[in-house]
Amino acid sequence: MCGLKLPDTIKMVITDFDGVVTDNCVYISDSGEMSRRLNFSDVMGFSVLKKNGFDIAIISGEENKAIEIIARKFEVKEVHTKIRKKIDVLKYIVEKYSLSGDEYLYIGDDVNDLECLEFAKYKITVPHAPVVLKELQNIQITAADGGSGAFREVADCLIGLKK
Repeated sequence: MCGLKLPDTIKMVITDFDGVVTDNCVYISDSGEMSRRLNFSDVMGFSVLKKNGFDIAIISGEENKAIEIIARKFEVKEVHTKIRKKIDVLKYIVEKYSLSGDEYLYIGDDVNDLECLEFAKYKITVPHAPVVLKELQNIQITAADGGSGAFREVADCLIGLKK
């Protein structure tokens, strides 16, 4: 059963990546290469959303191969990386697709998502988020941690609304 309260009017899921889709860790090899861990359940969340007609956008402060792979494989509508002021990109996406507040949700996990979460009508964070996010008015918190099924939890809740 879905613990999130979301309307059946959502058309686009706009999400941060690290800490939502990943476990919020960066792994650094002895050769200095960085990598991230993704849970296949969260990866399937992208597939489930795509197959059910939802658009997806990623706004990330980082650039990494995981985002590129997911974006290409699941035809993510908007991908914005190395973004320091995410609110400007969120507003751009909302305007570009003429989305009302009832037609998108934003998922973020840290203070660089604060402005976006304040702006969005439907806002979701994860259990490891800082208190300042968890105390936002009308914020919803997933049962699963980022990188451990949080993104899939949101996808499943949305799909349940469409059935």
